[in-house]
Amino acid sequence: MNIETTPKDRPLKTFFWLFALAALAFVGWKFFSSQDQPMESKVLFVFGAFAVSAFVFRWIKKRTQDEKLERWTDEAIEWSDTGVSAVLLAFFIMAFVVQAFKIPSGSMLPTLQIGDHLFVNKFIYGSQMPFTLKRLWHLKEVKRYDVVVFLCPPSALSEEDRRSGIKKDFIKRAIGIAGDTIEIKDKVLYINGEKFNDPDGHFSHPFTYPKIGMGRTPEEYQSGWEKGEFVYQPIESVRDNFGPIKVPAGHFFVMGDNRDGSFDSRFWGPLPEKFLKGRALLVYWPFTRFRIIR
Repeated sequence: MNIETTPKDRPLKTFFWLFALAALAFVGWKFFSSQDQPMESKVLFVFGAFAVSAFVFRWIKKRTQDEKLERWTDEAIEWSDTGVSAVLLAFFIMAFVVQAFKIPSGSMLPTLQIGDHLFVNKFIYGSQMPFTLKRLWHLKEVKRYDVVVFLCPPSALSEEDRRSGIKKDFIKRAIGIAGDTIEIKDKVLYINGEKFNDPDGHFSHPFTYPKIGMGRTPEEYQSGWEKGEFVYQPIESVRDNFGPIKVPAGHFFVMGDNRDGSFDSRFWGPLPEKFLKGRALLVYWPFTRFRIIR
């Protein structure tokens, strides 16, 4: 026999639906509106939303005598508990094994297209402790020409982004490793004094900017580059003629395959090893572009 809704149950029903809709809206907002927030933070917020929802729905169930509301809360509790477990598993996988990324710009054209979805192997170089730059283990070294995903260095962020505490992920190709001497002459890449076979380097602009003297000694040039000062230089003074510089210990020199349209180590300096997140593994969407990234 059904128990009629009491005056006490009516506000509980209203609260149930308002809370459920608010929780769904919060999860959707976190995933689709907070574009500049790292995925790990989004997952943590979603975990909190499921955990709070499970507690609130149990609280409602204890106080209602309405059978229909009890059925609703039972269903909601089951979904919330499942969500907590699923998010915990997803967080573990993303933090230590593999994570999905979406290509936001054309800096890696034509290798990676804008909107490509890819998986990144976070295990291969040694996973990091979540929300820190501390690496839990060291597995493999970065090899020259690996396509790597990394936390954007502060020198590559705008002043506004730095003030706002925004963090972004970049994807580039590791061109130089620690100890390498890098130089670009009229768009031609030289590593350790030798012309480098650069099959994935793509040039969309036929014009080559001539070498422009910066009035610096080699030591001043190296120091200015390491400090990220070239972000304030005109693009023509760095893009097509650059260096020579030496990649410092514990750092890498990275560039986008779209050499004429990439904001990379030429401008903001060397990439610290601690900022590495992993190596690009494969494109999984759109399915017509499914392939392993090399």
